[in-house]
Amino acid sequence: MKAKQLVGKVHLWLGLTSGLVVFIVSITGAIFTFQDEIRDLTEPWRKVEVQATALVLPSRLQAAALVGHPGVAAQESWVTYFGPERSATVYFTNKAGTPTQVYLNPYTGQVLHEQDLSTHFFTIVQDLHMHLLLPPAIGEWVVGISVVIFVVMLGTGVVLWWPKRKQERKQRFTIKWNARWRRINYDLHNVMGFYAASVALILALTGLFMIFPWMLNSVEFVANGGREYPQEKEVAKVDPLQTATAASQPLADIIYRTARQLSPRAEMILIAPRGTDKDPVGCWTYQQTLHYYYRDEFSFHPVSGKVLQARFHNTKSTGRKLSDANYDIHTGQILGLGGKIVAFLVSLVSASLPVTGFLVWWGRRNKPAKPSRAARAAAPAKAYS
Repeated sequence: MKAKQLVGKVHLWLGLTSGLVVFIVSITGAIFTFQDEIRDLTEPWRKVEVQATALVLPSRLQAAALVGHPGVAAQESWVTYFGPERSATVYFTNKAGTPTQVYLNPYTGQVLHEQDLSTHFFTIVQDLHMHLLLPPAIGEWVVGISVVIFVVMLGTGVVLWWPKRKQERKQRFTIKWNARWRRINYDLHNVMGFYAASVALILALTGLFMIFPWMLNSVEFVANGGREYPQEKEVAKVDPLQTATAASQPLADIIYRTARQLSPRAEMILIAPRGTDKDPVGCWTYQQTLHYYYRDEFSFHPVSGKVLQARFHNTKSTGRKLSDANYDIHTGQILGLGGKIVAFLVSLVSASLPVTGFLVWWGRRNKPAKPSRAARAAAPAKAYS
């Protein structure tokens, strides 16, 4: 068997094995790319009018959000400020186990909407994209292995596409629209696959980095030129032997005020729930709303509210900055609206490849039978009889 024939066999069987998962992951990825824009159009409670007054403190938001949920403690909720033009949210799991998100006016503390995330359309789309609605421990592996296969198929696909002769090059870059449907489908699979391959590879790899953190750590190591930055791997700890004085005000308010002082230009602030007295409380500030690349990270003492660790974007290594940008690269939003459009289109093409590839395989297996030599020889005589 020639090398290219072997590559073709590998490409075929890997495609048949992973095609359905790749289709689901790609089509849900395309849908999810514009989830913020779609939700802004369909969920008016996500936006508020800018006011000249200061934003209310997290404790007030928590109190308002939990009025109808007496069994949930304020310290068990996440609080997020999304900027001056957007509502703030309080996220928690109620006593029935339902993930709930409450939208509030950040200037008044008024509840605007309460949402059950377990039945939300984009929650389901995201779960399909990441886990295929399977238990996460199983779904991640199924998706991860299928995406690895997809990456291999991108490579084998380029090998199969590569023209042997100069005369074939123009043909490999264009779709013959006036041909029969089998030829059009074949061209769609090859030509569109080639054009999308480079961006599809980036989307696939950044997705794998979320599933397999060791891969992202490896990329971070390479981006840093093999240099280690141990301070970036340090995890804040609470000294159990040191007595801490309890804060005189709600812990979330202390964290919010401190974060505002340390990151004065941040538009978005996320405050994590308070766990035990032995676990630091996390807080992340983002320079641009709904963008996760440029962020500062803080850890606070769970009793006193004292800053235990502060890691600013400008002090991070190149590898860590690249790691922080992984989600924005994966969704295309690191390049703004244009990047999202490209990610959307490439995701659609990626979803089409298993379909067109299957039709190529099916068409070859079900070609109409060729007439025999005797039948072809007799055809003219029949025509004039």
